[in-house]
Amino acid sequence: MLGEELPKLYDAEEHRSNSSQSFQARKNILLKTHGRPPWYDEDGLPVCDAFVIGIAGGSASGKTHVARQIVKSLGSVPTVVILSQDSFYKYHTEEEIALAHANRFDFDHPDALDMPMFAACLADLKACRQSNIPVYSFAEHQRLDETKYLYGASVIITEGIMALHDPSLRALYDLKVFVQCDSDLMLARRIQRDVKERGRSVEGVLEQYLRYVKPAFDNFVLPTSRYADIVVPGSNNSVAIDLISTHVRRQMNERARHFRKNMACTSIDKCLKPNDNHEDWNVIVLPQTPQLKGIYTTLRNEKTSRQDFIFFVDRLATFLAEKAMELLPYRDKVITTPTETAYSGKEPDVKHICGVSIIRSGGPLEKGLQRVLSDVAIGSLLVQSDAKTGEPLLLHVMLPKCIRHRRLAVDTWVFLLDAQIGTGASAFMAIRTLLDHGVQQDHIIFVTFLVAHNGGISVLHKAFPKVRIVCGAVDEGLRETWLEHYHSEGEGHHYGDGRKVWIVEPGMGQIGDRYYL
Repeated sequence: MLGEELPKLYDAEEHRSNSSQSFQARKNILLKTHGRPPWYDEDGLPVCDAFVIGIAGGSASGKTHVARQIVKSLGSVPTVVILSQDSFYKYHTEEEIALAHANRFDFDHPDALDMPMFAACLADLKACRQSNIPVYSFAEHQRLDETKYLYGASVIITEGIMALHDPSLRALYDLKVFVQCDSDLMLARRIQRDVKERGRSVEGVLEQYLRYVKPAFDNFVLPTSRYADIVVPGSNNSVAIDLISTHVRRQMNERARHFRKNMACTSIDKCLKPNDNHEDWNVIVLPQTPQLKGIYTTLRNEKTSRQDFIFFVDRLATFLAEKAMELLPYRDKVITTPTETAYSGKEPDVKHICGVSIIRSGGPLEKGLQRVLSDVAIGSLLVQSDAKTGEPLLLHVMLPKCIRHRRLAVDTWVFLLDAQIGTGASAFMAIRTLLDHGVQQDHIIFVTFLVAHNGGISVLHKAFPKVRIVCGAVDEGLRETWLEHYHSEGEGHHYGDGRKVWIVEPGMGQIGDRYYL
C-alpha cells in the first residue's frame, strides 16, 4: 500500500474507465500511506479500531477538498483513506434511470442512499476488516455489479452530504465535521463540477439544483450541523485543518502498539526446544534424513554459488509444499484407470486454496508450491519494520479473490509463505490480516524453511493455536545484534546507516537476497 493513490486495492480487470467512475475512484481511493502498524495485542486480538472522521456539508461545499487537505496535513500518519457517500446510491429500476436522465430523480434525498450498506462497509473498515465498496456510475445513473476491495486503513474519512444524517453512521464516527459554505459559491462550484466531470448541461444542473438540491440542503443537510464536533469553513480553512490533523495524530500515538521485543522469547520455559515434541506446538518438521541435512548444509554454506543455492531452495520448497499438502482434508474419489479398472483414491476436500507470500523472503517458496499445485493463485503481503520503532508495518496487500470476499474466504485454505520465523512479528501480522478477511485459523498452513526455537514462536502459538507450521529445521538461537548497511527481511529496524536485527542462528543468511540478487 505505497503512494498516495492505490488502484491495486481493487481488481484492475473489474475497473471501468469512464469519466464518471474515474471521478468516483479519485474520491474513494486517495491514500496517504506509510504502512499500517500493528492493530492487535500479543494475543492476536484487534484492540484499536480505525479512527473514523465523518464530513458533511452541502453539495459542492468543499467536503472532498477538506478531506484531502486533512490527508495532506496528517503527513506521516499511516494509511488514510477517503470513502465517499457517492458509492452508496441505491440500485435503480429502469423507470428511475429514465427519470434520472431527465433530471427528474431526487438524488439529494436520504432515501436515495443505501444507508445500511454504507454503515456496514464503514463498520467493517473501522473494525480492521476488509470491505468491498460498491461502484456507482454517474453516466449510467446506476450501481454497477463490480466492487472495490479496501483494507488496512488506520484513518477513514467519510464524506457526503448525508454523512451526519443517519444515526447508525454517526455512531461509527470518532470525529464529526460539518463544512459550512456560502450557497452562491456552492452553486457555482456545482455547475463547474457537473458540467466538466459528469457531463451535465448548465440548464440541467440549475433545474436539478432548484428542484432537489436546495430543498434537500435546507431540510436534511443543514440540520445535521448540530451533530458536528467542529464546523469548518468551505474556504480559507487551514487553521481548522491543522486542529483536526493535530487531534488525529494524538489519537494515533495513543493507539500505537509496541510489543515486538516481547516476541523474542527470553524465558527458556516458553521456548520451543530442539528436542520438544514439535507437533504439540502445531509445528511439523520434515524428517531429518541425511538427504535433508545435506540440502541444509549446502544452503547454510556462505560459499555456495547462487545457482546452486536457487536449485536447492527450489528443491527444499517442493518438499515443504508436499508436506503441507498432507494437512489438507481429503475425501474419497473413485476413478477409472487406463486399464478400465476402478480405483478408490483421494482428492483434496477444499472449496478454495491459494498461497500468500510475505515478500520478498517468502518468494523462494512460491516455485515449490507451484510445482505441487500448478494452477494455485498466489497473493502477497509486504511487511517491513518501522525505521524508528522496529514494529512491523503492513505496506502492501495483494490477495487472491477467494480471500478478498469474506463469503469465499471462510472456505479458503491458505499456504502462508515466509523464509523463516524469527521474532515472528511478520508472521503475526500476516496471520492477523488473513483472519481479518474471514479465513479460518485452522485453514492457515504456514510454510517456512527455518524456525528459531527461542524466538517468537511461543507468542505465535499462544495467539493462534490452530495455525499449523511446516518447516524444514528448528534452529538453536535468535540473537539481537547490530549490522551496518544491513537490509533485513522483516526482522529488524534502521538506525542511521545501520540496523538493529534479530538473527536466526546458525540460519541461512538473508534468504531473499541470496535467492534474487
